[in-house]
Amino acid sequence: MEKQVAGRNSASPKPGWKKLIKPFLLILLGIIIAFPLFGLSYFTMVQTSTPEFCARCHEIKPAVVAWRSSTHANNGTGVVVECMDCHLPPPENTFEFFYSKSYHGLKDAALHFFVGEYDQEKAREAATAAFTNDLCQKCHNNLLNMPYKRGAMLAHRSVLYPRPGYEKKCVDCHYDLVHSERGMVMFRQARRIPYQAKGLKGL
Repeated sequence: MEKQVAGRNSASPKPGWKKLIKPFLLILLGIIIAFPLFGLSYFTMVQTSTPEFCARCHEIKPAVVAWRSSTHANNGTGVVVECMDCHLPPPENTFEFFYSKSYHGLKDAALHFFVGEYDQEKAREAATAAFTNDLCQKCHNNLLNMPYKRGAMLAHRSVLYPRPGYEKKCVDCHYDLVHSERGMVMFRQARRIPYQAKGLKGL
């Protein structure tokens, strides 16, 4: 009995590096599986966020046609603002971006395949209501430096620094900036005219 106990106690423990083999293999397996999945997810998100992809649905095509004639795609600086730049949170907010992208994609697919009639005006109103000033100010962040357009400068100041109870959104005045009616789209294509905000609706 004493010999057996002594034999057990005298057994040499495993070297330290052998204990690390299993965790290392698990981490390596996780990287091998996760990296392609992450890359594929990112690639899919990027490819499905382009105007060309959005225009594949006949419901969205009129909005993409109007966008192409607007100053967000057609301007002297060459800067092109695409669908996801305005309609989705910034990609830096990863969770918010993926959630919003997935939600709207599934919603639009369900409307396309299961709802017979797509109400353009209702969709436009819902999108306008969802807009926040932060989305516009991602790019338009120098709104008070307009010395030759005093009226526009004062209007922007009232939005940036509103009095309590007089808060406004950018799209309250610029509701026709990108997705205009077909007649206005054709008019802009025929004539180069500077954009003018229409002002608050109902005034």
